[in-house]
Amino acid sequence: MYIYSVTIRLQKQSEQEWLDFMQKKHMRDVLDTGYFEKANMRKIVSEPDADMIIYNIEYHTDHMEKYNDYARLAAPTLQKDVSDRFAGKFTAERVVYEEVISMI
Repeated sequence: MYIYSVTIRLQKQSEQEWLDFMQKKHMRDVLDTGYFEKANMRKIVSEPDADMIIYNIEYHTDHMEKYNDYARLAAPTLQKDVSDRFAGKFTAERVVYEEVISMI
């Protein structure tokens, strides 16, 4: 399993609009590309900040090639959509993990 992880630092005053956009449009658009099987989002609460909030979004795929195709074919347009809508209100850090151990 591979996890495409996006950590967002967002201005607090944009939080609700951003959450609505992510839930109703962007995350669905990413999943609709067919490259990922599931997605989830978390709010990071261990690093309180007066002006910014931090969220982490994970998209899961079973093959690294699917992520590579997403990054090349779909990501630029989808990322531009978010950047245009929330210009200057957030920063994003993106990384891909390979799951090594999974325990229940």
